[in-house]
Amino acid sequence: MNDRMDIALNKFRSRMTSYPPGMCPLVMYRSILQMSMNQSCGKCVPCRDGLVEAERMLRDILNGDASEDILDRLKALCIMISESADCAVGVVAANTVLDSLKEFADEYESHIKHRRCVENTEQTIPCMTLCPAHVDVPGYIALIKAGDYAGAINMIRDRNPFPTACAMVCEHPCEKKCRRSIIDAPINIRGLKKYAVDQVSADKVATPPANVKTGKTIAIVGGGPSGLTAAYFLALMGHKCVVFDEHDKLGGMLRYGIPEYRLPKARLDEDINAILNAGDIEVRTNTKVGRDISVQELKDKYDAVYLGLGAQLGNRMPVDNVNCKNVIPAADFLQAVARGEEIDLSGKRVALIGGGNVAMDAARTAVRLKAETVHVFTRKRDDYTALQSEIESAVQEGVRFRTLLSFLHLEADKEDPEKIAAVWLQPEIVAEYDEFGFVKTEHSSNYPYRFKCDYLILGVGQRCDVADFDAAGIPTERGRILADETCAIEGAEGVFSGGDCVTGPSTAINAIAAGQVAAHNIDEYLGYHHKIVREVEAPPAKPNRCVPTGRAEIEERDPVERKDDFLHVEVPMTPEEAARESGRCLRCDHFGCGSMEGGRCAW
Repeated sequence: MNDRMDIALNKFRSRMTSYPPGMCPLVMYRSILQMSMNQSCGKCVPCRDGLVEAERMLRDILNGDASEDILDRLKALCIMISESADCAVGVVAANTVLDSLKEFADEYESHIKHRRCVENTEQTIPCMTLCPAHVDVPGYIALIKAGDYAGAINMIRDRNPFPTACAMVCEHPCEKKCRRSIIDAPINIRGLKKYAVDQVSADKVATPPANVKTGKTIAIVGGGPSGLTAAYFLALMGHKCVVFDEHDKLGGMLRYGIPEYRLPKARLDEDINAILNAGDIEVRTNTKVGRDISVQELKDKYDAVYLGLGAQLGNRMPVDNVNCKNVIPAADFLQAVARGEEIDLSGKRVALIGGGNVAMDAARTAVRLKAETVHVFTRKRDDYTALQSEIESAVQEGVRFRTLLSFLHLEADKEDPEKIAAVWLQPEIVAEYDEFGFVKTEHSSNYPYRFKCDYLILGVGQRCDVADFDAAGIPTERGRILADETCAIEGAEGVFSGGDCVTGPSTAINAIAAGQVAAHNIDEYLGYHHKIVREVEAPPAKPNRCVPTGRAEIEERDPVERKDDFLHVEVPMTPEEAARESGRCLRCDHFGCGSMEGGRCAW
């Protein structure tokens, strides 16, 4: 009986993770409350009867039948349940409703006063909504299923001109709430994108025709994903773009921050070649704004300016000995390797502080540079923000992980004070969770831990080089350029900015989304309202039989083999895997998702 219940509950759990974006939060809280009611043993009155009454009140609010005083009554009821229920079932359920009263006060008010959800609350297509660039995911999966790989690439390019790079390194947020999870597991969206660009090189697929020339010229500062995305769309609109980049090659952190084994630079060049062929784009490399050309010159010579800088400067901790020659920020380490600098870690013990994707890239790169050991230290398990697949791959390649150790100080080498000899770390124990759901830690009674190392990599974040822009009057705050959601900069007429220099270090797809937004708003600023022509359409949708089917994963080369070189680690999908995986798509763009009728909850 218990085994069968576990199987049933496991199937039910996937429904919770696949709640679609845009749904009414009160509907979700009501369903959570109903589950709590079913878990009640019925022995204590607050839980047994109180939760039923709270659920009835929520139902009245959703129906539009609630009076103005219902929120006060609901709050008082839940406080009573929280303080008097015998077990966690009632306490947690009541506290969950109390949290919702604070988090979604506007939703409660709208349902009570106007008998409807807050404006623009509607179920949306999960993969398209959660993709920062809002790429038509069901459309290009359907084209892959039909064998039209060039069409799939152009469907992606309608919103994202980096189909190849994203196929290799995107964190695929589009998969997070895939409705296929209700049946078995999310579609392997990144895997299918990679299959498409593996079949047809992106620079062999013609881009849409550019609009007639407008005579306007835009300066793009930064040749990374954000700047090149803006240049791509502006060039298609008919504007001339001049891209300034301080490196000798374009690509930004895609080229200089992501290791070769994850993103082969020849494959990145396929995307860049296609972008540069899309319209009138001039490139000026080895040109740093503030050194070779001033911000004021850009404002004077060009009709608009877009600042798409990356966060390419690695952070150092404010402690003694942090500037020793065997201490290096992870971002600086990866850029040095990408530039071909000789870094020999043979026989060396490498320590790394940090748990993000950049830290994982640095750790796996250190393994390939023949380090004897690589140890990664973090204070909390929550600090491992890297993709789980990246952490698993690092473990397979021999990287060792230690958690619950907070950084104390660096110990200088007695014989060579310009080098550190050890890292001192304080053991921690887990404590309560904070308001954001992350666990807090406190010092353990154990003695500080001394770890001897020959090389220390600091994976503690990156920052943007905004000093020259700040000096030129561009508003900045804490190392970031201040721009609004349209990428416009207040007080700087005709200057726009987006990507990591505005948000702080983020993902490639977020930078691409910012470049896309900036391009359309620059076009509007110049007095136009251009539309990009999409010359491909998705095949007609057919209902899916919803038969549970295994997810096709992207496999990697054997860890024993791959850890000794910088060759691409991923193994291509087979045609059979791609056909089966694309066939799992439920085509939520036609089935299963839609707006609420009249703004009312469709529950």
